[in-house]
Amino acid sequence: MGTIHIEANREDIAKIVLMPGDSLRAQFIAENYLEDAVQINKVRNMFGFTGYYKGIRVTVMSSGMGGPSMGIYSHELFNKYDVEAIIRIGSTGAYSEKLGMHDVMLVESSWSQSTYAKTYSGYEEEVVYPSNELNSLIKEVSDKLNIAIKAGRIHSTDAFYTKDKSVLHHIRDTYGCLGVEMESFALLHNANVAGKKAACLLTVADHALTNEKATVEERQHAFENMINLALGTVVEYSK
Repeated sequence: MGTIHIEANREDIAKIVLMPGDSLRAQFIAENYLEDAVQINKVRNMFGFTGYYKGIRVTVMSSGMGGPSMGIYSHELFNKYDVEAIIRIGSTGAYSEKLGMHDVMLVESSWSQSTYAKTYSGYEEEVVYPSNELNSLIKEVSDKLNIAIKAGRIHSTDAFYTKDKSVLHHIRDTYGCLGVEMESFALLHNANVAGKKAACLLTVADHALTNEKATVEERQHAFENMINLALGTVVEYSK
């Protein structure tokens, strides 16, 4: 029996889920990395697929853009489908010279001014944290695969566009954020409330300091490291 937003039956979804924001990226991963992949959701064009990677069952499903969308899908996966762990695999815009184009970032904390957590559960703090277990596994796998990662705090925003660009520098300097994205805060909070596990891997797709922007082709190539790292973590988690 599905939910309002996901048509899959409970048994159709694996215990660990990779979540890109983009449905087409979910489809790309399913078609190019998984064996015996089956589409398990297409409601609202939010594609989900379940298949096997090195013999391990895994689901790849898009979250859509922004905290509210991530909040819906991660809530349903954790609480309606009994998913144990979600790893977000997305992009970030870099604020800091500590990040370079195409770097892979591991989120150690997510800072936000969003009211999502307060509305969801009454949580009023501005920072949420990922699963220590998942982050430790990701670091171990990054060493094994020789994939460099940069760990730090991310800014999770509700507004993709902002009128005053100086605000971004203030956030970087005041709160120690290395870059910005839109989904980690909702995901990590939902996981913490549900007693489940979540982590967030991000690839730098544009840079505020240098004004560099990755092309579509560059994004696809750069995301390969992040995807391989996430899938390698799925294997280790399932042992």
